[in-house]
Amino acid sequence: MSKPSIHPATHPGTDTRAEPAARHDSKSGAWLLLREDLNFLVTNRIPRQAATRFMGWYSKLRSPWLCRASIAVWRLFTELDLSDARKQRFDSLHDCFTRELKDGARQVDPDAAVLASPCDAIVGACGTVKAGQLWQAKGMGYRIEDLFGRAERAAPFEGGSFVTLRLTSAMYHRFHAPHDGRIEHVTYLSGDTWNVNPIALKRVQRLFCRNERALIRMRLSSGEPLALVPVAAVLVASIRLHFLDVLLHLRWPGPNEMPCDAAVTKGQELGWFEHGSTIICFAPPGISLAPGIASGQRIRMGQALMRRHSPA
Repeated sequence: MSKPSIHPATHPGTDTRAEPAARHDSKSGAWLLLREDLNFLVTNRIPRQAATRFMGWYSKLRSPWLCRASIAVWRLFTELDLSDARKQRFDSLHDCFTRELKDGARQVDPDAAVLASPCDAIVGACGTVKAGQLWQAKGMGYRIEDLFGRAERAAPFEGGSFVTLRLTSAMYHRFHAPHDGRIEHVTYLSGDTWNVNPIALKRVQRLFCRNERALIRMRLSSGEPLALVPVAAVLVASIRLHFLDVLLHLRWPGPNEMPCDAAVTKGQELGWFEHGSTIICFAPPGISLAPGIASGQRIRMGQALMRRHSPA
């Protein structure tokens, strides 16, 4: 794999609205750039695949006291909230990462016109696929066919909508069906494990196309195609899909083509990440982003993500 192109923090496409002081105070601006550089180096200049495999091993160690200690350290760096977890005692970090929720902790929008968010997330780049291109961050584009692996698989989504959903490490890590339909095919594409945090997305070209990912193609009950692309990242790199009863991870050389025919209902659990990462959702023309969906918004599984123009 070729070495990724790294863009400086002052790339003209970078959105600096969240840090206005950097434009007015040179010392403050220099510190913010240094902090961003350090964050990027720490999260992306480590031996990513080795660290990911180690984390997979460590997280599965079944030791309640080690798990409690690890969660205590975890809370120092994240806003971890386990109040809606089905159980409060965990045997391992993996047990906590992949936790289930209490019944009723998430409500799935019942409107037949609505495609529900498949996961808890922070909305990243979103909008319309134009001339086969979309965005991972402002000023950083990539091609949908590179993400999907084949141009013909991307064709139905030209002129349609996409939305990037970023799961932080502290979030609920399971993902669900956006609507009633059938899962028709899964393509597993092995790759790197770059961190998918906003800093990396502004610096590493075509990051989502480089990382390990699965292309889940489904067809809604009303006939429209839909695609979900779970993208793994550093310390994650394992994706479990219930309807295939298989764990996808770095030891699988890709691409792997897995035809399937699984009926799913809106809100049904499809699988989970081992840690936290990203899901990119694609819909064809005729389905647009739901009102209020915009970059930076927090959303929960089951809330309106997209909407049909003419519901079936």
